Amino acid sequence: MGRREFIGLVGGAAAWSLAAKAQEPGRIYRLGFLAGGPRDEQPNFVPMFETLRQSGFIEGQNLIVDWRAFADQVDRVPELAAELVEAKPDVLYASGDFAIRALLRATATVPIVGLTEDMVGSSLVSSLARPDTNLTGVSILSTELDGKRQEILIDAVPGLQRMAALADTNATSALRLQALQDAARSHNVELSLHRVTKPEEIVAAIDAAKTSGAAALNVLASPVLYRTRRIIIERAAELRLPAIYQFPEEAKEGGFAAYGPSFLALYRDMVTSKFIRLLRGARPADLPVEQPTKFQFVINLKTAKALGLTMPESFLLRADEVIE
Repeated sequence: MGRREFIGLVGGAAAWSLAAKAQEPGRIYRLGFLAGGPRDEQPNFVPMFETLRQSGFIEGQNLIVDWRAFADQVDRVPELAAELVEAKPDVLYASGDFAIRALLRATATVPIVGLTEDMVGSSLVSSLARPDTNLTGVSILSTELDGKRQEILIDAVPGLQRMAALADTNATSALRLQALQDAARSHNVELSLHRVTKPEEIVAAIDAAKTSGAAALNVLASPVLYRTRRIIIERAAELRLPAIYQFPEEAKEGGFAAYGPSFLALYRDMVTSKFIRLLRGARPADLPVEQPTKFQFVINLKTAKALGLTMPESFLLRADEVIE
């Protein structure tokens, strides 16, 4: 797997003939966020708000942002969704199937921008081209990418016989987990599944993976697992367990490897453009659900060495970036 760009649906930009309306003088706009983590712990969101500012939506002047973080209180997601809707936002945002469904139950009229693994596969929209509801957003192909990350990890650890997957039950279906197990067996590798529903279960799940004899860990796509990535990265390092992650930024933060779209680019380039169009009066049903077209494979060589892994030059050449 070398440097690559997958061609997906590029948002239907050519099909958009939306007349961009200027902000209404004196109007205050409101965005509601149902996100995995607290805003002050989300540096990758900063460019998104800068793009909003450059487009005339300036927090503290004509923009109010309501933020609810759910990773540490998953059982309160329906309540948090209702709170956001009650504030009468112009546009809502949610990450992950669980949060998106909570907002859809709370309102059928307020536009929602969602970012999740597979919009069509999860039946959140009937079509990428025409969502036909109050929901649009970004579908990040994690159904396919979780499997590709598993393949990378198998190649990265010579002689691998047992590996583990860390899964958020609110984000990954049993069917997808079974598909990963079947794919692992086709490589003569046994995959153990370690499910969590909340952050406090994560360390015990990683410990159980190590105890099971797993020599590598695939951290599956999930807002909760992304929110708790520092915990996962640190525990995997303590157990000398090479782990692969969803976003390239996670390898740059100390994870062994990562494969997927840039978290920063998803929000800066895709999510923000939908906010702007919706704030200016577009209908969500007219905004196609986008999919990323660029994926990065990043290896943290410093972490690999700390784990006692020697990376063949041929494997390193497959990476888009190697962190020394």
